Amino acid sequence: MAGDGQAGVTEQREYVVVGAGLLGLSAAAALARRGRDVVVLEQAFPGHPAGGSKGSCRIFRLGYADPAYVALARLARESWASLEDSVGRRLLLPAPHLTVGSGLSAVQAAMLAAGAPCELLGRAEAEARFPALMLPGPALLEEASCVIDASAALRALASLVPDLRESARVSSLADDGTRVLVRAAGGLELCCRAAVVCAGPWAARLLAGSGLSVPTTASLEQVGYLAPEQGSPELPIIIEHDGRGFYGLPVPGSRQYKVGLHHDGPDIDPDSQDQRTDPALDGRLAEAVSQYLPGLTAEPGAAERCVYDNTPDEDFIVDRAGNIVVGGGTSGHGFKFGPLLGEWLAELATTGRPPAYLTQPPCAGLVPRFALGAARTARAG
Repeated sequence: MAGDGQAGVTEQREYVVVGAGLLGLSAAAALARRGRDVVVLEQAFPGHPAGGSKGSCRIFRLGYADPAYVALARLARESWASLEDSVGRRLLLPAPHLTVGSGLSAVQAAMLAAGAPCELLGRAEAEARFPALMLPGPALLEEASCVIDASAALRALASLVPDLRESARVSSLADDGTRVLVRAAGGLELCCRAAVVCAGPWAARLLAGSGLSVPTTASLEQVGYLAPEQGSPELPIIIEHDGRGFYGLPVPGSRQYKVGLHHDGPDIDPDSQDQRTDPALDGRLAEAVSQYLPGLTAEPGAAERCVYDNTPDEDFIVDRAGNIVVGGGTSGHGFKFGPLLGEWLAELATTGRPPAYLTQPPCAGLVPRFALGAARTARAG
């Protein structure tokens, strides 16, 4: 629900979450589930057009070229199942997934190393199973992948947050070593034990005012929607590893098929987004569609812009500095991990430590990789 604050009066709260995208809502829901007092401040509203969590759907997969990420995705699947139980509806819809491209062998090796099920299909076998596709070579099949109903997921998480305040853009954070003073639009002031900042591409600028350097940049990507004819063959999820980074997935509740190119858009200032279709991006995407889905074309006007919050290495940021917890840098592949990262952020906020199970193999190596600080800056350079 939306809450009301009194301008000119400093509210005393236990935790403040900045941002009501997927990570912010997941962190707030995890804090509320622990019985903590938490308020979420959102500059617009959940799923707003300029945010990184908007849109119809996302891919849930285990297929990564890193066994630690495969293991993390398996843990994330459990977190999604818990969320589905909490809200009483299915948010992940099963769909087969094909990994293709020159990075296929690395993905297969990582999945096998992590004990994740997969099946290598020759090109002819894959095309026979999915006749709408034209593939450049063999494909790695994951039967257990899913399409995430992204808009429904945001609504589900928001329903678990007791105090969500819209149109409350945060302007500053001041950590005095004991409490954090949070100032927001309309003269709103809150003082809390810890602030959890999940402001996406706006986080770097906000946190710079608190003396924290966050190595992220924003890019404005573009996706398209195809309309297969009624009775057309089933279309799976498809991801091209390396190459152009083409991907596609069926849209829940419709006949549409969403397509895009990973990291193809220009760097931007998140406060100056041009949501109009970019003809150059459209042309490159159309070329990829003609290669993989030769029988399909984009619907007129069926393009959508989306902002990415990027780190140089595509690893996320999940860390705590003083009494400020930071979650971000999802780099266009973090949605599948949302509820799990929310638990991680809530644990950092309440105990100062990541969950114990994430400090043990096979995920232990990700904890320092997701940290702020000098080590990360050195890797990025």
